[in-house]
Amino acid sequence: MQNTPYNLLPIYQKSLEIRDISSAMASYFSNDSTLFKLKKTASLRENIARSLFTDSNLISQQIQQAATSSSYETRMQSVSFINIITRNLASYCNGLDYDGVKEKEYVNLLRRELKSFRKSFKQWRKSL
Repeated sequence: MQNTPYNLLPIYQKSLEIRDISSAMASYFSNDSTLFKLKKTASLRENIARSLFTDSNLISQQIQQAATSSSYETRMQSVSFINIITRNLASYCNGLDYDGVKEKEYVNLLRRELKSFRKSFKQWRKSL
């Protein structure tokens, strides 16, 4: 395991970029100013926006947990969870396409960042 502080890791920096893009997209695509409140009658787009926001925040938390944990099992659980989250984020992009968003460039930007993140993530998880 590396001695580098987690907040200086390139993979952590990439997760923050994904979080920022996802948060901006969530705010933009949500028709409702109450994005962060639970509402039973939310549209598909609002549900996806909320999920984008929450899941993208979890990536950096899991990287922090994996980088600072001394337990191999905890690190591998975090790695597994990050894999699931990145797949979910890609699925949310597909959901936004399905919902008919006109601003495809935002969705494609997130897809490109996810692809770059996954490539870096594969290298980083080998160092754990």
